[in-house]
Amino acid sequence: MGKTGAFKSISRQNETTHAVSERITHYKEFTIPLEESAIKKQGARCMECGIPFCHSGCPLGNLIPDFNDMVYKGEWQKASELLHSTNNFPEFTGRLCPAPCEKSCVLGINNDPVAIENIEKNIVERAFANGWIQPKPPTQRTGKTIAVIGSGPAGLAAAQQLNRAGHTVTVFERDDELGGLLRYGIPNFKLEKEIIDRRIEVLVKEGIIFKTNVNVGVNYDIQNLSYFDAIVLCGGATKRRSLPIKGIDAQGIHQAMDFLTQQTKKVFQKEITEEFISAKDKNVIVIGGGDTGSDCIGTSNRQGAKSVTNFEIMPKPPVGRSVQTPWPYWPLQLKTSTSHEEGCDRNWLISTKEFITDNEGKLTALKTVEVSWEIQPNKRPQLIEKEGSEKIWACELVLLALGFTGPETTLSEQLGVNLDARGNYKATKYQTNVPHVFTAGDMRRGQSLIVWAISEGREAAKSVDNYLMHNSYLQSKGKGDIPAA
Repeated sequence: MGKTGAFKSISRQNETTHAVSERITHYKEFTIPLEESAIKKQGARCMECGIPFCHSGCPLGNLIPDFNDMVYKGEWQKASELLHSTNNFPEFTGRLCPAPCEKSCVLGINNDPVAIENIEKNIVERAFANGWIQPKPPTQRTGKTIAVIGSGPAGLAAAQQLNRAGHTVTVFERDDELGGLLRYGIPNFKLEKEIIDRRIEVLVKEGIIFKTNVNVGVNYDIQNLSYFDAIVLCGGATKRRSLPIKGIDAQGIHQAMDFLTQQTKKVFQKEITEEFISAKDKNVIVIGGGDTGSDCIGTSNRQGAKSVTNFEIMPKPPVGRSVQTPWPYWPLQLKTSTSHEEGCDRNWLISTKEFITDNEGKLTALKTVEVSWEIQPNKRPQLIEKEGSEKIWACELVLLALGFTGPETTLSEQLGVNLDARGNYKATKYQTNVPHVFTAGDMRRGQSLIVWAISEGREAAKSVDNYLMHNSYLQSKGKGDIPAA
């Protein structure tokens, strides 16, 4: 695989980006692709290791050494076939995945790992540019009908797999556009929405039926689902976490997803029925240090915020791997995103105690306290407040990027689906206690990664196909697809 010994002579090369001063003036993607010759060299770095741990690191089991080798040899179409055999949407993961495959790359033990994610992105973009990605509708239909609820990556993956098996699939989406969090939860500067539309066009031509503005169980009677032979619930984990502290209802405190959704709608000149959340000329504080918090930082800077401050309640991670998370585990390590680079005051071990308002209930500041974590064997970590460390921070806009507590339960209640101890939809091999109802993605496993959602959708599709046909030609992860006739 790759060029023998190339990992010793060729260094990792990443994409560059447009200057901060230029890119914060728009909402387009701002990475600068590498030349083809450079990408081939990056593929050559794949080191023909005895055991490719990248396979186990990738939730999809992507055939990473194989497509790296094809890129190195200039066999781009073959690379695309290998990539798509395990990953329905590499254009999404190639942009948004945190690349657990790279964190478990054998080369990463004592060197920079292979640039797997960027190679993946280049493969799929070249495949679209050359017309290699064409609709492939099934040659015959089974007569079975399936409803997929939710059009995020799990729902889309399940729908495509089931359609490949010959079933007639209808996808219901409650928003006005398809894509779930890909559409309205990810800023356009990280994923231009034309990338989603391009793939949806392929899925439509393959025979999948899409219905938007359909909120099953709300404006669509749950009884209508009785016409389907199977149902796959892929509604995500959309219950947002809040802060149960004084002043939480102040004017100027908003959930991150509301903020990000509005901005994406504004980019595409869609109607926004509620008051627009704007960071312009405001001191903005983003509470939450994950990817969503980072997206809020990038969006706030583009809107013209006066200042952007970020709070994280956990300790600052080390720049390198922590000894607690050695290779090939997912590392505890400091992540600095392109949004952080655009301007942000980052603060760790900070807990928000109170939101302060004026006489009209408008946010003017918040109060914090410094904290530490006390860790004892066999006990839950305890949060300890540092006495005398209270501080007042002036702000007019607070964005809560605190993650999600689990899925909404409207569908579980109306369909009679059991929940697990964490409040997720309970399933065994993706099948719920209601035999013809299946579930996948964040709705089943809780808030997770896009790559996991695609994997879940694929695996759920195989379980549905087995249930309906007592057999399935759809393959499990890492083995590639053998579409049904």
